[in-house]
Amino acid sequence: MTASLHTPTGHPHPAFTALQTYLADVTTALGVGLESCTVDHDSPVSAYVALDEHLPGYPGRDVALLWDEVHGWAAAIETHSGEDLIVIRYLGGTTVTSVPGDITRFLTALREDDHHLGRLDPPPIRAAGTLAELQAVLAERRTA
Repeated sequence: MTASLHTPTGHPHPAFTALQTYLADVTTALGVGLESCTVDHDSPVSAYVALDEHLPGYPGRDVALLWDEVHGWAAAIETHSGEDLIVIRYLGGTTVTSVPGDITRFLTALREDDHHLGRLDPPPIRAAGTLAELQAVLAERRTA
């Protein structure tokens, strides 16, 4: 189920509350705000962050940052036909909860057409797990 972060139904699992906090930190660093996010609660849990810009080499195509609990962050471009997004680069790393500064540096590298940051293939950072396991991963970033 895809849902806006501003309209949770019922009492959300603590993992979704922790994810909302993480996404708030990231979107604040990016200067876009939580209103640019949607979250897919199905497994693997994932998020979409809309950006109001275009990247070199992709004129006329909107760009978004994607996050999921398996691969972490990726950059994607919208298609003109409404099909699935096209992932152009993954941030990579050792955690799916990269610090906001790393994500802003990743986006800056994309804007500058710098291919030294990130990777083309999806990094297998972790396997999708239970919501309790996701909550623990998100909690670790707060204590690191």
